[in-house]
Amino acid sequence: MSTPADGNAPSVPPANMFDNVPGYEVTVAGGGGGYPPPPMPTVPMPVPEPGPLQPNLHIPSITEDAAYEAFVGYASSKCCYSTGPAKDGVITSMEPFNTYRYRLETFTESRTTELSHEPYTNQPVDASIQPAPGPWEILAKTPPFFQDNTQNIRVPYTSSVKPCHKCQGMGRTPCKECAGCGSKVCSECNGTGLCHDNNHCTQCSGQGRENCSKCSEGFKECSLCRGKRQLLVFTNLKVQWTNNKEDFVVEQSSGLRVKKFSKVSGREMFKDSKDMLYPAMGFPDPAVAQASERLVREHQSRFSQTGLKKILQQRHTIELIPVTRVTYAWKEKTHVYFVYGNEMKVNAHDYPATCCCSVM
Repeated sequence: MSTPADGNAPSVPPANMFDNVPGYEVTVAGGGGGYPPPPMPTVPMPVPEPGPLQPNLHIPSITEDAAYEAFVGYASSKCCYSTGPAKDGVITSMEPFNTYRYRLETFTESRTTELSHEPYTNQPVDASIQPAPGPWEILAKTPPFFQDNTQNIRVPYTSSVKPCHKCQGMGRTPCKECAGCGSKVCSECNGTGLCHDNNHCTQCSGQGRENCSKCSEGFKECSLCRGKRQLLVFTNLKVQWTNNKEDFVVEQSSGLRVKKFSKVSGREMFKDSKDMLYPAMGFPDPAVAQASERLVREHQSRFSQTGLKKILQQRHTIELIPVTRVTYAWKEKTHVYFVYGNEMKVNAHDYPATCCCSVM
C-alpha cells in the first residue's frame, strides 16, 4: 500500500474533517480562529459620582544628603562611569517638579475557537451525544483581576475520531533521508563499492549502499498521529484575559522625558475600581480630569462595542510622582541630574565622566 510523501500534508486537519457543531460554524468554515461575540452586557452604564477627595498635594522635597547618595549609587552602578562627579560635585540648587500620573486599567475577557487535534489513544468521544454549549456558556476559572492569563478548554461534545490525514491512516510516513528506500548511497565510497586502494568498501561491504540510520525499512513513525493512525479532532476554546493599561503623565517643565516615569511609582492620591467606571471628576489639576474623561470613554467604546471582548472590571488611579532637578558644579562646570519616583531613580544624560569599555 502506498503512503503519501511526508511533509506535503498540512499539520492541521482540513476543515471538512470536522463535524459541523451548532454554534461553531464560523470555526469550521474558516479552519480556525472563530470569534464568538460575548453576551450583551448586563452591567448598567456608569453614572457620575462625587469626584476624588481633595488630596494632600504636598510632597516634601528630598534632602541634599538623599540626592547625593542617590547620585553616587547611580554612578557606581555604571561600569563606564567614574564616580568623581557624583562624589566630588557640589550641589548648588534643587528644584521640585512633582507631576501627576493618571492610569486606567480595563480588564477584559475574550474567547476564540479553533480546530484542534491530538493522537487518538482511547480518549472519550462525545460528538453529537448532545448539543455543545455555546462559547460563552463554558465555565472558565477567572484569574485575579488585572492579571493577564490564558486558558485552553476542550469544548464538550465536539470530539470525534478521524483517520490521520498526514499518513492516510498508515501510522507511518516515508523517510526523507532515503526517500523511502531504507538505504542510501554509501558516504565512504560514494556508491562505488570500492575504497581508494580499489578494495571492497568495508562500510557497505562493497554494495555501494548503506542502511539508512534515520528510519526503519524506509519509513518513520508519523509525527502527527505518533503511529496511532487516528486523530481525535475537536474544537478548542481559548479564553484570554488581558489587562489593557494606559497612562497619562501631566506635562512638567523639568526637562525629564515622560517615558522615564513608566518604571517608577508615586504617592497614590486616588484609586477606584468598578465593573464600569465613570471618569474621575473634580480633581484639582484639570489635565488629569480631561485625561480621565478621554481614556475612560475610549476604553469603554473600544472594548464593549467591538463584540469580541467583555469588560470584567476597570480601575483607575492617580499618583503624585516626585521629581527633583539637581544642579551641581564639578571642575568649574555646571551639570544637572534628576531624582524621581519613590524608588529615587536617577537620570543624568550629560554625566561628565564616562569612558568606553572594551573586552580584551
